[in-house]
Amino acid sequence: MKRLYTLGHSRHGIAQFIDLARQHGISLIADVRGQPFSRYNPQFNREHFRNSLEAAGIAYQWFGDRLSGRPVEREFYGANGEILWDKLRQWPELLDALDKLLFQAAHKTIALVCAEEDPMKCHRRFLLTPPLIEAGAEIIHIRGDGSIETEQDLARRTGDPQFDLFGPE
Repeated sequence: MKRLYTLGHSRHGIAQFIDLARQHGISLIADVRGQPFSRYNPQFNREHFRNSLEAAGIAYQWFGDRLSGRPVEREFYGANGEILWDKLRQWPELLDALDKLLFQAAHKTIALVCAEEDPMKCHRRFLLTPPLIEAGAEIIHIRGDGSIETEQDLARRTGDPQFDLFGPE
């Protein structure tokens, strides 16, 4: 089974973020932010973030054009501007990008990174996790304090039927 991690950069300093990644053996950051910059946390602006990670020996790839929770394609928005998550989850570009990550996960320890620390509030969980699990991946969420929570544990803890992909114990 291929394992993928998720991690939110939150308001961490870059050194703290790199320590979190190293703590879990992350060798590739897959940045899934559609707009990879932050006015409030410039250490996570795309170029600075990539340079800092690479200086620390961690590879960086941007996937925000295909794995963002805010797609630029209008077809994924409803009449009231809401994102059509089910439609987006079936987008061939998104599925191809996830396949690429799953292929790389055979040789690298990958973290899908966005801004939100809490996976319960982030598209890493409700957009990207379901198709990854369907493809046979194990998803582990790295929390801001360095602890981990598997997707299975998170789904059981929250009682979220949308993520009850694991069946009975």
